[in-house]
Amino acid sequence: MAAHFGRRLRKGAATTAVAAAAVAALSASQAPGATGDDHGRQATAGASAPVPDPTGDDATGNSPYYTDLPPLNSPNPSPSPSAGTPVAQGAAEAGIPATVLDAYKKAEAELRASKPGCNLPWQLLAAIGKVESGQARGGEVDASGTTLRPILGPVLDGNGFALIKDTDHGAYDGNAQYDQAVGPMQFIPSTWAWAGRDGNGDGKKDPNNIYDAALAAGHYLCRGDRDLSQAADLHGAILGYNNSQDYLNTVLSWMEYYSKGTYSVPDGTGAAPGHRSDDGTPRTTPSTPAEPADPHQGKPGSKDQGGRPSPSPTPSKPGGGQDGGDPAPRPPGTPDPTTPTPTDTVDHLENAGTATAELTATAGDAFTGTISTRAETKAGAAVAKVRIRFTISGDTDATFTGGEDVATVATDSKGVAKAPALQAGEKTGDFKVTATVVGRSLKGVDYQATVTERPADTLAATTNGDTPLTCTPGGEFADQVQLKATYKGAVADKVAATATLIKSATDATENDKGPYFKDATTGKAVRTLTGLKTDAKGLLTLPKLYADDTTGTFLLRVTTPGGGTLTVQLTVAADGTATASQSPSPSASAGS
Repeated sequence: MAAHFGRRLRKGAATTAVAAAAVAALSASQAPGATGDDHGRQATAGASAPVPDPTGDDATGNSPYYTDLPPLNSPNPSPSPSAGTPVAQGAAEAGIPATVLDAYKKAEAELRASKPGCNLPWQLLAAIGKVESGQARGGEVDASGTTLRPILGPVLDGNGFALIKDTDHGAYDGNAQYDQAVGPMQFIPSTWAWAGRDGNGDGKKDPNNIYDAALAAGHYLCRGDRDLSQAADLHGAILGYNNSQDYLNTVLSWMEYYSKGTYSVPDGTGAAPGHRSDDGTPRTTPSTPAEPADPHQGKPGSKDQGGRPSPSPTPSKPGGGQDGGDPAPRPPGTPDPTTPTPTDTVDHLENAGTATAELTATAGDAFTGTISTRAETKAGAAVAKVRIRFTISGDTDATFTGGEDVATVATDSKGVAKAPALQAGEKTGDFKVTATVVGRSLKGVDYQATVTERPADTLAATTNGDTPLTCTPGGEFADQVQLKATYKGAVADKVAATATLIKSATDATENDKGPYFKDATTGKAVRTLTGLKTDAKGLLTLPKLYADDTTGTFLLRVTTPGGGTLTVQLTVAADGTATASQSPSPSASAGS
């Protein structure tokens, strides 16, 4: 192992100086270098001091990480060695295992498409993967990207580490008493529950899979409309992953290093780091792998946040192995795991003033109301620093800001947690947002929300101006009916419309004779069309109209949510003098 790190800087003054220099250089440029991926971004100079993620829901639970820094010399891409061949000293750090590198680049590509304003570089994912797991232990993954052995951080039992009691019933970390960071990107189970993604398309969200974990990390870093080409947003995102200034410096150093050049090496031949922020305590590797989550229960990122309990391995002890050793002395200020945490003192949750009337929005719009929940003791006192999970459920495509359907927020000094803003999708109807305490089985608080249809209060015909449509019995109308929808004078886009051939101005039931549309599949006559929508300009062009052998005058009526109505009068005559006229008034009528 020592041979791999002979040219690397160690802890101490030199390490700090080099890390600071790397951070300064990266913050000034904020653009990956000669990697073949020209991101073309420049950050503003003099960025504000970095601040951690405001939600209090860090990815790793501030678990230990690898502190090794990159070499001073820039990497020089070299030919990939064959499988099983040791990588030459000095070139090792620039090589990233092929599957791991592919996962980072695929995650970057997906984020460029789904969140282009985030400007996520794959080199940031590579830097985090380096300090969290040494690129999945040098690429110890199978063909699908799943680690060959579980990668688990220390037990977060408050004994030298953070205190996070079990949140997943041991589904991901095999520990039903305390949480542990899991997988190559070291997500704690409570964060993976909402941040998890399916990066390799196998229908599962597995924190032990580098494709899933890299994509989840990318979405996690891009939360809250961040622009990672800006130093302040970049620093805040990294500190949100692990709230440590040393962690920030280390990640930025590796990001800068990888931005200057890297190359692919065979899986399993990557260089493995050896120095950790907890002074060398190894990542725990249980003798019996953690039991995987039931694919039908507790699927991370799904609506069902449950999980199947599984036996917990004996907690590892800092400074000792999985199977014994005296626990290290508890550092000053470290919480006693037997002392109740704020989460333990919560007796119930209360609605903190959210009114149902505030939770209604038109499709595609942001909700103006805010969902707030208060954590209280049995005596009604506020409980601060408790993580509240907000989960959207129901047949809806509404999300929180950033596109998530689950969000975790820490309560403030008044015991109140405010969910991120809700964004309505295109599906209309009711859905539910449930607030629960992370790590407890207390009854949650439900909030009902509603998405209403996009409205249009005025429909105006645009078909050929005043030129009448013409048709003979058994023929087809030469032109199609087109209309424009507006709401309060503004263009009304994506508005649903219904077009019906009606019997008369006073009888809006469907006619059984006269003009008709053709079913797109069967070609049969239909006289009611639903599922129509206006385009981005508020325009809607109806399909062609046909006439049967019946002559006379007929009515076509188009309606929209919001009161918009357009009535079209059609006359079919044997001599070919059929005409059509339109009336946009909501109360329009025409003789039959």
